[in-house]
Amino acid sequence: MNTLIAYFSYTGHTKGIAKQLQELIGGTLFEIKPAAPYSEDYDTTERQGRKETRDGYRPPLAEMPAKLASDPASYDTILLGTPNWFNTVAPPVASFLADNDMSGKRIALFCTNGGGGLGHTLADIRAMCKNSEVLYGINIYEDGGSEAKERLSEWLKQIGLSK
Repeated sequence: MNTLIAYFSYTGHTKGIAKQLQELIGGTLFEIKPAAPYSEDYDTTERQGRKETRDGYRPPLAEMPAKLASDPASYDTILLGTPNWFNTVAPPVASFLADNDMSGKRIALFCTNGGGGLGHTLADIRAMCKNSEVLYGINIYEDGGSEAKERLSEWLKQIGLSK
């Protein structure tokens, strides 16, 4: 199984979960970054994120995974990490999906949040990736706490990515 763990993280929670997933199953870790970084001021970023989400804006990204760009078939599974931004994926994650051909890939979502759960992130990913198999996603409150790795391990088993 060739797995890419691609994630966007603003506060660091999603990044921490991505690293735990890599420890559990291996794979290539890739941080999705907008070409113009978001402000370090949370309120400014919240306003910008709300507007981008509402407008369907997809910001240009700083880079793409070289292997995915040069050989789209190189990964068959994408573990996709996003914070829940206004009940959907963060705009850089939408850009990542729009900029890459996800046809035939299995996509498994891990979504960090401050209380909003998965929102409609899975439905939105299914709409953006019509020719992909979107697997059951996992909802993680903030950094997942001390039980995060155990929950991730169980989730990976449930979706058939681990024994």
